[in-house]
Amino acid sequence: MVDNDVRTSRGIVVPAAAMRWTFSRSGGAGGQNVNKVSSKVTLEVQIDQLGGPPAALARVVAALAPVLRVSSQTARSQFRNRELCLERAVGRIDEVAAPPAPPRRKTKPSRGAVERRIQSKKLRGETKRQRRGEW
Repeated sequence: MVDNDVRTSRGIVVPAAAMRWTFSRSGGAGGQNVNKVSSKVTLEVQIDQLGGPPAALARVVAALAPVLRVSSQTARSQFRNRELCLERAVGRIDEVAAPPAPPRRKTKPSRGAVERRIQSKKLRGETKRQRRGEW
């Protein structure tokens, strides 16, 4: 997992040389396992070393800092925390590499929709008028 390049779903390649892994002891509860196992994982990805489609790369470079830093200490094992870090980093890169959504085009409601709306309002008003009593 550490020695291989990673390809995201948007075609961006994260080379193994661009990833730097660091390990340390996790905090919090966990008994002796926490005291003797370095299960906390931090992944640093050098953004300028990524490869892939130029338009997507431009969006990634513009949106992220020069170094993307992700860490995980939720799992007991270092291996699982590595997987979680890699998933989060790839997800973040894919998220910012997505092309922006096209602007919303304003539309008017159709004539039939307007007529149905007015008809339902009249029907509701008539129902309320019939409920009124002579006091």
